[in-house]
Order: sequence, then C-alpha cells, then structure tokens
Amino acid sequence: MTLEIKTSNLQPIRQTYAYIERRFGNKPATRYQEVSFDVQGATNFHYRPLWKPEKSLNDQTHTALVMQDWYVFKDPRQFYYGAYVQHRARLQDTAESNFSFFEKRNLVENLSEEVTQKIITCLLPFRYVEQTANLHMMSGSAYGYGTVITQACIFAAMDRLGMAQYISRIGLMIDGNTGESLEQAKNVWMNDAAWQPLRKLCELSLTEQDWFKLYVLQNLLIDSMLQDLVYGQLDIWLVDHQARDIAMLTEFMKDCITDLRKWSDTVLKTAISESPENKNLIHAWINELSPQVEAAFSSWASLAFGDSNIENASQLVLERSKKAGLDLA
Repeated sequence: MTLEIKTSNLQPIRQTYAYIERRFGNKPATRYQEVSFDVQGATNFHYRPLWKPEKSLNDQTHTALVMQDWYVFKDPRQFYYGAYVQHRARLQDTAESNFSFFEKRNLVENLSEEVTQKIITCLLPFRYVEQTANLHMMSGSAYGYGTVITQACIFAAMDRLGMAQYISRIGLMIDGNTGESLEQAKNVWMNDAAWQPLRKLCELSLTEQDWFKLYVLQNLLIDSMLQDLVYGQLDIWLVDHQARDIAMLTEFMKDCITDLRKWSDTVLKTAISESPENKNLIHAWINELSPQVEAAFSSWASLAFGDSNIENASQLVLERSKKAGLDLA
C-alpha cells in the first residue's frame, strides 16, 4: 500500500499589526519593528504633566531639534528589551569572569602604591561622571519623542549605571571591600582642584532642559574624551606601570562605549541630515559645549599625566562630527 501525503499552503490573512503595516507595508515584520515603531501615545491625553504644565505628555518641543518623523532614529543594533538584555548579559558574564579571575589570583598584590593611588585619584571618581551620564540618558528617555529613541536612551542609561557600579567595584577590590578607596575618591571629587571643572560640568548639565542637547554633550563630547583619555591613555599608563591587569576590570566600560557609538553616531547623522536648521543648531551646541568639556578634561589630564594635552581626544570629536555631517574645523 502506498501512502501519498499532500500538503497545502495557507496564506495568512495579515502579515503583521495594522500600525506596522501602515509604515512598512503588508509583509512580515521583525520583533524590533513590532515593539518599537508607532507605539507611543500621541492623542487623547487627559491631563498635562504637573511638573511642566506648559507641555503635553509626549511633547515634541522638549528639544529645539525639529524632526518630520521622530521614528527615523532607528537603532542599527535593533535593540528592544529582549535583544538588549541578552547582549548585555554576555558582556556582564565576561566582566564577572574577569573580576573573579582578578580576585582569585589576588592580582591586587601586583599593584604598586603609586598605581593604587593613581586609580583612586584618577579613575574611581569617574563613577560620579557615569552617574551623571545615567541621568543625561534618562532625560532622553523621559522627554524624548518616539519609542525608537526613548527605549534606546533608557538602555544607554542602564549601561551608564552599570559602568558606575563596575568602577565602584574596582575600588572595593583594591581596598579589600573596606570602602576606604571610595571614600578617598569621593574626597578627591569634592575637593581636588583638578576635578572641579569636570564636577561643575556635570552639575550644571543636570539643569539643562533640552534632552537632545544633553544627548550631544554626553554621546559625542564627553564619551569621546572618556574613550581616548580614560579608557585609552590612562590604560596605557597603567600598562607601562605593570598594572595591565586593571584592563580586565575596565573591559566592560570599553565594550559599552564602543557599542553605544554604533547607535549614537547614527542618531547624530540622522538629526543633522534632516534639515539645515538642525545642522546649524547642533553645530552651535557643540561650539558652546566643547570648550567646557575640553577645559574639564584638560584639568583632569594634568592630574593624571602631568600634561593637559588632550589633542587626540579633541581630534576624535572632530572625526566623529565629520562622519555625522558636520565640519567643525
């Protein structure tokens, strides 16, 4: 007896949700598209925010930047909650393994007194800078418009919180979990003259109401300085002073900043290419903020290296700006 198995294809009535179909057409959608595009409330609000009664909920005018469609800020990483958590979990597993290796091998014993003090005075206070970065990105999540940008901002905010915590853990590892090194770092942050320009920059930035201006400040200007000076030149100094093991403990921060650039550079390029008005606005912001950022990190560089030359870091800002469509020269 012969069995003949027949199959038939059933065509689905619809490929995706109606709101996704209106934007992308009647075709299968990715999970990122389904949870990111056109899901933010835009009508039928019953009250205004009590803290800003002149604005409506999900108001586009929380920034001077103007976009025809705020959903053009697509994340090239296509991070939604699930994808983001899985990606960062892998980074965290690596970081936890590095910290465990450092502790198990008691590598702190290899650090000289000079290196230990350099870490306390020049690295640990950056946990306050990262906490400020967390608030900068929280501003983008709270006051931004369009889920593609607001969800990416909250992911970035959580990255900065994690970076602040890992910097704090470095302090705890070098002092045997007594917290003494963190107290010293706090005193340096509050009282050392070399840190005061950067502290002032952080504190004044928290009064800024334009969330996209904060975005430019953090993701282009401050992060470029961090990438080149703190996780670049300071790392080289540590290697030259027999403290290459510390690089294991800062790997999470380097990976996060590199990953955030994949997104932030795309957002800046999109905003600049939207209109000449946006381009001029962002150019003006950079011209206003760059001297403050450079002065703050020059002061820190004098403490860290005995040299206030931050030319390489400034060049990184110029290169990133040029790729985004700005000529700052």
